[in-house]
Amino acid sequence: MAQLGPPRYGFHAFAPAKAWPRRSAGPADRSEVKDLFHSLGVEYSALELDKIDDGPSIQEVLLELTSQRTVPNVFINGNHVGGCDQTFQAYHNGTLQKLLRDGKGEEMESYDYDLIVIGGGSGGLACSKEAATLGKKVMVLDYVVPTPLGTTWGLGGTCVNVGCIPKKLMHQAALLGQALQDSRKFGWEYDQQVKHNWETMTEAIQNYIGSLNWGYRVALREKSVTYLNAYGEFIGPHKIKATNRKGQETFYTAQAFVIATGERPRYLGIPGDKEYCITSDDLFSLPYCPGRTLIVGASYVALECAGFLAGLGLDVTVMVRSILLRGFDQEMAEKAGAYMETHGVKFIRKFVPIEVIKLEDGMPGKLKVIAKSTEGSQMIEGEYNTVLIAVGRDACTNTIGLDKIGVKMNEKNGKIPVNDEEQTNVPHVYAIGDILEGKPELTPVAIQAGRLLARRLFGGSSVKCDYINVPTTVFTPLEYGCCGLPEEQAIEQFGQENIEVYHTFFWPLEWTVPNRDNNTCYAKIICSKLNNNQVIGLHVLGPNAGEITQGFGAAMKCGITKELLDETIGIHPTCAEVFTTMEITRSSGQDITQSGC
Repeated sequence: MAQLGPPRYGFHAFAPAKAWPRRSAGPADRSEVKDLFHSLGVEYSALELDKIDDGPSIQEVLLELTSQRTVPNVFINGNHVGGCDQTFQAYHNGTLQKLLRDGKGEEMESYDYDLIVIGGGSGGLACSKEAATLGKKVMVLDYVVPTPLGTTWGLGGTCVNVGCIPKKLMHQAALLGQALQDSRKFGWEYDQQVKHNWETMTEAIQNYIGSLNWGYRVALREKSVTYLNAYGEFIGPHKIKATNRKGQETFYTAQAFVIATGERPRYLGIPGDKEYCITSDDLFSLPYCPGRTLIVGASYVALECAGFLAGLGLDVTVMVRSILLRGFDQEMAEKAGAYMETHGVKFIRKFVPIEVIKLEDGMPGKLKVIAKSTEGSQMIEGEYNTVLIAVGRDACTNTIGLDKIGVKMNEKNGKIPVNDEEQTNVPHVYAIGDILEGKPELTPVAIQAGRLLARRLFGGSSVKCDYINVPTTVFTPLEYGCCGLPEEQAIEQFGQENIEVYHTFFWPLEWTVPNRDNNTCYAKIICSKLNNNQVIGLHVLGPNAGEITQGFGAAMKCGITKELLDETIGIHPTCAEVFTTMEITRSSGQDITQSGC
């Protein structure tokens, strides 16, 4: 649009009798309002002020009528609605729909629900409960498509059922095994043979998860959220079809929708993968000990599972196509992998499976894996009891009818691009969680985004989810916590000459008496020389890394600098205090090995 003078002119829409749109933010705002009216099936007239001779005069009249000079500026049947923000706020609280009447004065179609959330994971539950708290009528649809082996689970999504919760508990089981070994050095004496019982562990973990599933259903009921164990699929802009386990179909309409369907593990697409292999969706409720296990992949899921299985005493091999922990700091990733290798996990590098063959039935049975080098024609074979595939995850978006309502997706991975308010290109459809394009795939992120979205839609809030400096932890045997940029990204973004890396090894006091693993725990911070040595990346490899990283994540949100870390008094003796005493830079080349804690 031409710039005729401050502020920038935009379009004014009339619907159906008269309706005008919004402010000086430009064409994107005008397009959003047009898209909204289009999705509602409303005819409108648009007056483009910068394309008519008397545009400036009309703008002055607008100022007198509405005290709003900026555009777009919406009128409906002579009623002033306001700019883009006000129009969407009116849409979400129902005012817009009441203003939109046909020639007979009849109201537009009413909806069954104010909000329908498709997906009952952490993000979807948080969003639905918050919307209900704000007085809205809400439905949650959740349906777990069984794995190829038939595994399914209850309400709560990946994190609760087949992710964070059982993973951390099995990690803890492995840590207890190490603690038993250490305990003799601390004076504990025991004669009974120590061994691990897989069935006892999985039963206890599944019982706990079952209590969480029930708790979520109770919480929805208490909030008056309608929960339906059915598969949701769009069949129209505001209408979905819900199909239950028996194939029965019901139909519901809503004013707004939130897509929170999450992701599921990706398979290899080779002979025998879906027939004979498992994924993390199957592992945590596996009714038998997996025995000798091959884990295919180098994702955090692959390394975490490899770590706790080895910690439980199993023979574990990891087959890696390229690098460990893609997207994470590679120095930290390699150190985490090296620790695992020295503690019994075997790695096969630069190979990928091309076929899995069943040799014997059983619980577990026996499988043969044929693999090919990624750098040549070399082939290898191996026999395993269990093959676990952990090569990544795909968004569950391709079969829920998004194409029928025009929601744009990344065709390669099914991810959904959204604006900074989690809004898709279809104005009344939003998305949160792991399915978002370019956003962290973390449960707390989905929860935060879901709650804030509900407050913006129905509570008059303007607070958006902050996706910068999100702390996280990989629960490998030596835990890896991080916040901010990996060193590679810091160099790419700021330039090698504009960053300083402080680093050190450290020896946890608890490890000194058993005399194990000195100079394996490692910490580093990456600082920006361009901004007063502000910490732009923090990384720690050691016990309780998540507990350490959480606090420093808050500090990084406050813009902590190296100077402020130096001025902070550490808690002694802890691992976290290492961040208050770092003196050696990587560029100095000084030795960072430790002889004591």
